[in-house]
Amino acid sequence: MDRTAPSAPRRAELLAALSMAIDLGLGQPMEHMLRAALLSTRLADRLGLSAEERATIYYVSLVSWIGCHADSHEYAAIFGDDIAARAAHYDVEWIGLPYLRLLLRQVGSNRPAPERAWLLTNLLTRSRGDLLALARSHCASARLLAEDVGLSPDVVRTLAHTFERWDGKGVPDGVRGEEMALEMRVAQLADIAEVWLRTRGWKACAEMVRSRRGTQFDPAVADAFLSESTGWRDVMDTDDVWQAALDEDPDGSRLLLGEELDRLVTAVGDFADLKFPFALGHSRGVAALAAQAGASFGLADDEVVRLGRAGLLHDLGRLGVSNAIWEKPGPLTTSEWERVRLHPYFTERILRRVGGLEREAAIAATHHERQDGTGYPQGVHGESLGAAQRLLAAADSFHTSLEQRPHRPPLTEDDAVRRIRAEARAGRLDPPSVEAVLEVTGRRPRRRGLWPDGLTTREVEVLRLVARARSNREIAEELFLSEKTVRNHVEHIYLKIGATNRVGAGLYAVHAGLAQPEPPTR
Repeated sequence: MDRTAPSAPRRAELLAALSMAIDLGLGQPMEHMLRAALLSTRLADRLGLSAEERATIYYVSLVSWIGCHADSHEYAAIFGDDIAARAAHYDVEWIGLPYLRLLLRQVGSNRPAPERAWLLTNLLTRSRGDLLALARSHCASARLLAEDVGLSPDVVRTLAHTFERWDGKGVPDGVRGEEMALEMRVAQLADIAEVWLRTRGWKACAEMVRSRRGTQFDPAVADAFLSESTGWRDVMDTDDVWQAALDEDPDGSRLLLGEELDRLVTAVGDFADLKFPFALGHSRGVAALAAQAGASFGLADDEVVRLGRAGLLHDLGRLGVSNAIWEKPGPLTTSEWERVRLHPYFTERILRRVGGLEREAAIAATHHERQDGTGYPQGVHGESLGAAQRLLAAADSFHTSLEQRPHRPPLTEDDAVRRIRAEARAGRLDPPSVEAVLEVTGRRPRRRGLWPDGLTTREVEVLRLVARARSNREIAEELFLSEKTVRNHVEHIYLKIGATNRVGAGLYAVHAGLAQPEPPTR
């Protein structure tokens, strides 16, 4: 039997990899959502559901939290460490005094006492409205992202009920009983049960399910889960969770080829960039720059394609680092830097088992390695890095220097050129790769004043700032406008582009090529 790796990945493999990135953002070990998918499909069989319902449950279980990282900026603003906050939320039911006590412990946990007191007061007076807004944003973002990665309308519809409950006390719409999508009733229980089975065992998990039967959980789904424990223990004891989950793939062995693969890889790159608003369009920009430089450098056509895909995927591991670190305006502590230095390793861990993307994973994982061994995560030297890896490192370094970050403004193009050439002279970046990157930057077309969907130049300026999570007040101050004028601009923009929240505006900007403003030239 031929056991060589396929030349292209299956869709389920890329979605499984995406689920492991989502795990990181939830503060769970990788393969949490893969195990939840196994639990949910077993539950579907026990309930006697149709093949179509089972397929929807499978994909919902893999990506039910796909929207969670998109509101990490807002989550971190309230709770500090967005990842730790999400991990703790598995411990309690999301209603009543236990949940309120959890929120009170988490709110502003990394802020000075006066600021934390203000956040706590704000939460107590506006908690329902603020959490409702977060839930609505999450669900809207999840639906957009699910459509982007090509999931079915049934999956998209079901994701709208991520925070709903059987008793009607969920959000955002308070649907009750059988109004709640059956597929989400199953996937929701499996998601929570996986954490309890793994961390506390069957007895505690069963007691949790009994206590929530008829309130959070559908009684029929809860009873099916409680009817016996052996099957769930077998799932938790599965050695190769990745393969076991892929064996349940409703699509079978269909491979992603050509444009279909490129579309899904691009969607995954956009997904990664949504983790922090200032990075919108970063992965597309790095991928395009690296691929153009690779072609100029003389790489073979297939290697240029791999380099571009690696550029789209290189920052997927960023989901494993809290926004409290990514958005910190001042210097990072030693422990914070150690966490940052892990993100390329997370990227490699996420991608390495996707058949047909092994070389892309190897390229993506080294985008912060340096010729003199001072890079991370492994500190490898230049002789261990291939041409594509050196080009991606140079492209990422140059492109990042042109982008705003919380701790600094964007560099001008002249300053960015001086900086990257200095890195090459110091032995950190490969000089020929640096020159290949700089050679192609002059061919980047300048944006003309004709914008899609009837947007005006001013509306494009506002759109870019909305997508980067600026408040109306902040936009007004930056553009020297009144808040009322900004509010009117935002309303008109949303109407023109069909968006309902920041994430929708951000995805629109990325797809339309508007996410990255032209860098200052002087």
